[in-house]
Amino acid sequence: MKHEPVIQTRGLTRYYGARAVVQDLNLEVPRGSVFAFLGRNGSGKTTTIRMLLGLVAPTRGGGSLLGCDIRALTPAIRARVGYLTEEHQLYGWMKVREMGAFQAPFYPRWQDKIFQGVIGHFGLKPEAKVKDLSRGQRAGLSLALTLAPDPELLILDDPALGLDPVARRSLVESMIYLTRRSDRTIFFSSHNLADVERVADQIAVLDFSVLRACCPLETFRSSVQEVQLRFAGAPPPLPNIPGLLQAFRTERELRVTCIHYNGETERALRQLSPLSLEILPMGLEDAFISYLGERGEKSFILADAEVAS
Repeated sequence: MKHEPVIQTRGLTRYYGARAVVQDLNLEVPRGSVFAFLGRNGSGKTTTIRMLLGLVAPTRGGGSLLGCDIRALTPAIRARVGYLTEEHQLYGWMKVREMGAFQAPFYPRWQDKIFQGVIGHFGLKPEAKVKDLSRGQRAGLSLALTLAPDPELLILDDPALGLDPVARRSLVESMIYLTRRSDRTIFFSSHNLADVERVADQIAVLDFSVLRACCPLETFRSSVQEVQLRFAGAPPPLPNIPGLLQAFRTERELRVTCIHYNGETERALRQLSPLSLEILPMGLEDAFISYLGERGEKSFILADAEVAS
């Protein structure tokens, strides 16, 4: 039996003045998935998340969160959602244990064992004042406050931004460990694609307010291929290559990145008569940058500088 999506949008759009920040977004997030919401700065990720949570009204279109219309989210629905942002806004005058005691009465499913476990994992002393915590410790406390209500849906808006590698790893591992049940869903944005590659099974790519891709992570990664061609002399001019994203040339080498690389693409490249043609392994970060970068053939910046000098 197919479950109703945990998050669903239909033509979700938000304008600020004449500028479309999110445009005609159609999105479905399956229950039990770890869903990464990707895009460069200013692409509309945070605005989308705030619309999903009912914090910003759509200009047009709509959506649902846990089956409830995002324009009319009830307190009961909100209690089933954990929301964590990069700001980690906390009351500095409170102690760590007081933050937990203050928030617990608002959530009927509050799990103090989870709260204590997360603050312990981050080495937080219950009597420590929030204002004296490091950025990483504040992130840990924020995560504890987000996970202790035992949310069905965890929405994270780049919560690891600005953390050192150790704190970031602790944040990601805690998030995944404590939300590993199949009925829980994580929807998160992140600029750290290594983290995304480690934990996500689905991704969506937003580019200048428009959804460009939505698929399993492995499907996206395998759809973008980099091919290295070597020649006896200078590489010949490129013909029309199906699915070309980017191409770089050196004195005897041509590197071509394509979307949906197939037999037709390879035949077009082999017509250039290279000495060798090799498909190179490509991680999510390289595939993502190639997909969103400027299309067409380029030369390396340093090569241009050498010619100019």
